[in-house]
Amino acid sequence: MERARNGDREAFHALFTEIGPLITRFVRRRTHDQSEVEDVCQEALIAVYKSRHTYQSARPFEPWLFAIVRNVCSRHFRQNRQELELRVQMDQIADIPAECSSTPAVELSEAIARLSPIQMEALRLTKLLGLSITEASRRAGTTVGSMKVRVHRAYESLKRR
Repeated sequence: MERARNGDREAFHALFTEIGPLITRFVRRRTHDQSEVEDVCQEALIAVYKSRHTYQSARPFEPWLFAIVRNVCSRHFRQNRQELELRVQMDQIADIPAECSSTPAVELSEAIARLSPIQMEALRLTKLLGLSITEASRRAGTTVGSMKVRVHRAYESLKRR
């Protein structure tokens, strides 16, 4: 890990080859969905890479590693639970009858459908999932300022329509 932390690519490859199966076993004990296992493992490896500067060579490696993996697992399962709750809530909303083509609900639905994908994501993260602008920007991989602009433009687009 020390060599990998200092930028040795071969050491990174060797490290990730060695810890990959450990992480996979750890995650597999917490979920049985294979695609979810793969997603969480990939997130964990990325988190290890991004956190490499926090590793202290005087301390044991495995507790540091598994603290990162536990945090990634917790965050992933919490996000999935929130998304599942949202889907359940959306499923409970009654369908709008087809003959009511000019109700406010239909107009709102059509206006939302016309939003750009990034505007839709901004509204989903901030209003449906209830994340703060900072959390939403982190999840979307953008800056706080950019997320504010996306949410504002989405609102403006909905108002116009």
